[in-house]
Amino acid sequence: MTNARQPRLLSYSDRLSVAPSEPIEFKVSSLIPGEFTAEIVRLQHGDRNPEGPGFREHIIKSVASGQYPARAQDIDPGSFIRVDDPSDRLSLTGAFSLHAFVFPTTAEQPRQVVLGRYALDTETGYALEVGPEGVTLRIGDGTGSSVISTGDPLYGSCWYSVGATYDPQTRIGRVWAESVITSTNSLVASTVPISGPGNSEGTLDRELGVAPTPFLIAAANAGNRFEAHFNGKIERPAVWSRVLTDDEICALRDGSETRTHLVALWDFAADITSTGVTTDRVRDRGPWALHGTCQQGPARGMTGRLWLGVDERFTLVPSEYAAIHFHDDDLEDCGWDTDLTWTVPDDLPSGAYALRITQDDEVDRQPFFVLPPRGSATADVVLVIPTASYLAYANEHLAPGGAFAQSIFGQTPVLGASDLYLHEHPELGLSLYDLHSDGSGVHLSSLRRPIVNLRPDKRTSLGGPWQFPADLHLVDWLTEKGIEFDVVTDLEVHQEGVELLSQYQVVLTGSHPEYITRETLDAWEQYLTQGGRALYLGGNGFYWVTNWHPEKSHVIEVRRGESGIRAWQAQPGELHLQTNGERGGLWRWRGRAPQKLVGVGFATQGFDYSSYFVQTEDAAEPAVAFIVDGIKPDEKIGDFGLEGGGASGFELDRYDLTLGTPPGSRLLATSEGHSDNYPRVSEEVQFTMPHMGATMDYQARGDIVYFPTHNGGAVFSTSSIAWCGSLSHNDYDNNVSRMTENVIRRFLDNTPLSAEGSMPSTRP
Repeated sequence: MTNARQPRLLSYSDRLSVAPSEPIEFKVSSLIPGEFTAEIVRLQHGDRNPEGPGFREHIIKSVASGQYPARAQDIDPGSFIRVDDPSDRLSLTGAFSLHAFVFPTTAEQPRQVVLGRYALDTETGYALEVGPEGVTLRIGDGTGSSVISTGDPLYGSCWYSVGATYDPQTRIGRVWAESVITSTNSLVASTVPISGPGNSEGTLDRELGVAPTPFLIAAANAGNRFEAHFNGKIERPAVWSRVLTDDEICALRDGSETRTHLVALWDFAADITSTGVTTDRVRDRGPWALHGTCQQGPARGMTGRLWLGVDERFTLVPSEYAAIHFHDDDLEDCGWDTDLTWTVPDDLPSGAYALRITQDDEVDRQPFFVLPPRGSATADVVLVIPTASYLAYANEHLAPGGAFAQSIFGQTPVLGASDLYLHEHPELGLSLYDLHSDGSGVHLSSLRRPIVNLRPDKRTSLGGPWQFPADLHLVDWLTEKGIEFDVVTDLEVHQEGVELLSQYQVVLTGSHPEYITRETLDAWEQYLTQGGRALYLGGNGFYWVTNWHPEKSHVIEVRRGESGIRAWQAQPGELHLQTNGERGGLWRWRGRAPQKLVGVGFATQGFDYSSYFVQTEDAAEPAVAFIVDGIKPDEKIGDFGLEGGGASGFELDRYDLTLGTPPGSRLLATSEGHSDNYPRVSEEVQFTMPHMGATMDYQARGDIVYFPTHNGGAVFSTSSIAWCGSLSHNDYDNNVSRMTENVIRRFLDNTPLSAEGSMPSTRP
């Protein structure tokens, strides 16, 4: 086995797209002493497969080029709430009481802080914790700590009322835990006894010290880091500056908090609006307005202890969604210092670029995309880069961490250095295909962290490129064919809408625009209705409901629903996105199947090998002669390529009138030769049965489709992730290249694309 060398250089930027005259910031961490060299390069082709053009980049002269001091920068994952307390109201020195409702998801993991003002590095302050000993009150005096616990661990994924009181005069502490399980709010029902409930009282032998640290919920301060993270949900944490009575403690179970000597009561439902909960603020209902701020992106819009299982939209019943789910591996922003800020020159052409960082024999490339000047176009063709899809896959652990990967791939995954690095360094954050350490699905992803698989020459465990490096196949082909094009990302389409797309005669997708927002779908549909012309050059596109965070454009959100090819599924009541309040899952189940937009939609996936397309009788019609010009009717289209050996592979889309393929669409070619590693997608399987693979199910296939739209526009769809990997074959002289160029050249011709002779198809 080859000993793969793991990276010692890591980097990220504050954004992935930037226009001329705008700045972009780069953050670098190096384990190598000395200086690193930085250069701006224009990227053309990333795939190092010897059967293809090879790696191609071009150095750009810029003021950014030079030597920079190298230093290591730390990553501190884990979400929590930091409370603003300028008057030290929570710096308690007298008697106090603490309370919260908790839903622990790693109940027996040691020392998870629910709330408190405690310094782990000096063992000073107070904290309410959960762990193997159940609920614990910890008091620290600066030399050590003293604890009292209920003794019995809480049962995972169940709701409890937990709390503690302490009187420094007597040094008597008390802790308790009571089950608040209902028929719908927890993993198990209230019909059976569970572990966890208890009540303990005793003397603590340490004095209460004042911690030089902020008050935190779901973590504790450890000097220059935050640790002791709580995994699970917390609801209505509160603090009083006295010892509560037995009757007041009993009333807490039912949500009745006394206001007498209340210091703070944080209501996590208070900022839920009709458009979601997009603020990081958590509101204090107490007398001092000690509001908190969420750190590192915990999950909001999550079911709380009062959820009845009737309404599934948190915006309608905020009181039933008054919980926040915290994870010890959440990561929204590494917060690294900036090493280099570069303002894009006004005359720099739009395209794919990277900051190339070199030190000793180590090289890292942080990609970014230069837009045309804001509000203008510099070409007639635009390539929309699917950065939401890049973020969905960012730092995915499918091959090293997914037991199912080998079965899906149909081959043994081959791990590279970056795969091993991710496996050994979970602090880099997770993808939307991964599970948190507590087993819950990851539904937020951020670009403000090193994304080691977002590199131009990254090869997946399948042996080929995926997402960004696969999209460079298209960038390279456009460059070699002399087709001038601009580059924009799906974030700009989301923000600017049809006004952006309408500046272009032809719009191209990348190889896998899987994750799409409502605003982006609207822009595409309006563009096509106005007579726009589009080439969908990928597979499994326009699939998952996605949203960009409205206040943080570096974050996307996806919640996976009850169907679709998915690595996890949202828990009951938690399918709606926190960033806009809308239902997650597949666009198909929100009335917007991909077939309605681009004529085809996800049908099958397989990763053992790619195959080819064969033409149908529709390809002989005069209205589509321009598409197959120079291609013989009996030619296999794409029986070659860098992605699995063919143009039809990995993830494929199908023509289907029952799902909205437009009448008058032409099914020009269909794929064949796939193995049974290509089964039909799960959302189309109502009953499990054999014979669902491609050798037995005719609907497990890919289709090349063309159809005209209003006002002389048209759509051409190739329906395969592997398509662009075949463009460069035989020095770009092949039928995949020819067909793609035929369509683009004709779409660039202002002559309306006539629907003459197009009758509604009756194909299945």
